[in-house]
Amino acid sequence: MKIIKIEELVKKFGDNVAVDNINLEIEEGEIFGLLGPNGAGKSTIINIICGLLAMDRGKVEILGRDIKKDPFFAKKNIGIVPQDIAIYDDLTAYENINFFAGLYGLRGRSLKDQVEEALEFVGLADKAKSRPGDFSGGMKRRLNIACAIAHRPKLIIMDEPTVGIDPQSRNHILHSVRKLNELGSTIIYTSHYMEEVEEICSRIAIVDHGKVIAEGTNEELKGIVTNTNSIWITVDSTNRLSADQLKAIKGVTNVEIDNNLIKVNSSADINNLDKVILYFIENLVAIKSIESKTPNLESVFLTLTGRKLRD
Repeated sequence: MKIIKIEELVKKFGDNVAVDNINLEIEEGEIFGLLGPNGAGKSTIINIICGLLAMDRGKVEILGRDIKKDPFFAKKNIGIVPQDIAIYDDLTAYENINFFAGLYGLRGRSLKDQVEEALEFVGLADKAKSRPGDFSGGMKRRLNIACAIAHRPKLIIMDEPTVGIDPQSRNHILHSVRKLNELGSTIIYTSHYMEEVEEICSRIAIVDHGKVIAEGTNEELKGIVTNTNSIWITVDSTNRLSADQLKAIKGVTNVEIDNNLIKVNSSADINNLDKVILYFIENLVAIKSIESKTPNLESVFLTLTGRKLRD
């Protein structure tokens, strides 16, 4: 069954078309990755699904029901983990979850049981009486997730849930995403960390300029760039390098300079490695290592959008 069906969705802010006739379907039971540069339209799509923004045109169904005609049904079946942590520092961990779960109509024994279950799930049962003002960033993120799942939603939207946290907390959250999916929740997952999306998502859509520009499994998306070679060159200094000059070499499609690492994407049918290396030699740039990279989700993203995720 389709948990989400989006048809011809349009949203404008003045002259800016944030969402441009998007069609998207997400099957129940998926972990669905939603990627795109900042300003691509991801947050607008999420806000429309959650009922926080009105669409200008189109249709969105949650579990077969139109969110315009039955907004309460949609909201009851959605849990949202926002990018900006949404918890109250003056309430305990238990009271935070209790408050948000109560908004969905939970009362009495069911409310108590599901709050305790959510605390246990995110590993904060021993912090039930503690206030989040004393929590680490990772603990606050986990509490944020608990607030979103206590009412047992069928669809959970996680918008950058691992931003700014330590590796241990990140691993805990990724494990939680898989577990929630195993327990029956469908997940929409957005992240600036490509390796997370590659690791956990069953299907992925890349959005840019308000449109879905690619959609499929990780392997299907990688197939888009099989005609691209990626070379990573480590140098002693990038002071004399120009990305624009490297891009001017025949066949080079994209150049990214990241500290002393230069990532060069080239068309696979043009043999230009000698010209790329010659550019470094002529500019007196010492090469420390050269590594050929197989296509990954990041290379797909850069090929399709021409931009870093954080641009």
